[in-house]
Amino acid sequence: MSMGNKLLNIHAPRFAVAFVMMMMMVPKFVRAQSSVADIVTPEFFNGIIDQADASCAGKNFYSRDAFLNALNSYNQFGSLDSLDDSKREIAAAFAHFTHETGHFCYIEEIDGASKDYCDETNTEYPCAPNKGYYGRGPIQLSWNFNYGPAGKSNDFDGLNAPETVANDPVVSFKTALWYWMQFVRPVLSQGFGATIRAINGQLECDGANSNTVQARVNYYTQYCSQLGVAPGDNLTC
Repeated sequence: MSMGNKLLNIHAPRFAVAFVMMMMMVPKFVRAQSSVADIVTPEFFNGIIDQADASCAGKNFYSRDAFLNALNSYNQFGSLDSLDDSKREIAAAFAHFTHETGHFCYIEEIDGASKDYCDETNTEYPCAPNKGYYGRGPIQLSWNFNYGPAGKSNDFDGLNAPETVANDPVVSFKTALWYWMQFVRPVLSQGFGATIRAINGQLECDGANSNTVQARVNYYTQYCSQLGVAPGDNLTC
C-alpha cells in the first residue's frame, strides 16, 4: 500500500463522519421545501371545493393546479423549518381560504360592488375612477392599499384592473399568497389566533364576532387533523 493510500485511510473516518452529519441535515430541509404539493393533494383540495354547491362560480375557477402554479412565485410558503410547521401553515391558510370563500364557492365578496373600499388618504396607491376594491380571491383581497402593491408584485395593474383577481385563477391565488407572506407569515409562530387578527382582526377579534372566529378555528383544527399534525396553542383572538 502506498503512503498516499495510508494517509487517505487515516483521514477517511473523519471525512465519513462529516459526510454522515451533512446528510443528516439535508433531508429535513429538502422535505420541507418540496412537500407542499404532497400535502395539498388532489384529495385534500377536492375535499374542500366539493362541499361548494354545483352552481357556485368558484367551482369552475379555483383549482389545485392554479394554486400550485401560483406557488411557483411564493415557494417559501409551506416551507418552514419542520414538516409539522409547514403542515400547520398550510392548514391555517386553507382554513382561511375555506372561510373567506365558502369552500371555494365565491370569487367575489357578496354585494362587494356596493361597498366602499377606497382609502382616499392613501396617496401611494390612489383609487382609480369607477373601480371597486372589494373582496376577491381566496383571501378576499380588499382595499386599494392592498390591490396596488399586490398588483405590482404579481405583474398586473391592481389599481386600474382589480377585476383581474376575479378573472385569472392563478393571479387570484398569487394575491392570497402575497397577502399571506406579507402580513400573516410574520405572526404565524404566535398561533392560529394571530393569523385571524392579521386577516380580519378588527371585525372578528376581541369579542367582535366570536362565531366567525370559531368557524375559522374549526376549519383549522379539521385540516390539522387531516394532515396529521397538532394545531398548537393560541387558536383564538
